[in-house]
Amino acid sequence: MKAPKPWIPVLMVILFLAGMVVIILRNLVFTGNNFLTLVGLGCILGGLYTATKWR
Repeated sequence: MKAPKPWIPVLMVILFLAGMVVIILRNLVFTGNNFLTLVGLGCILGGLYTATKWR
């Protein structure tokens, strides 16, 4: 069994936090810009995908 790479959980947390921050900023500052919502959701989905690679 291979040991997990140490950067995977760090990347996962960074993607989750980045997605959350982008969505919050979109709702508070950049109203009317739906592209930022897609970017935030993409970051969160990237974090979920990274979570599946962590063993």
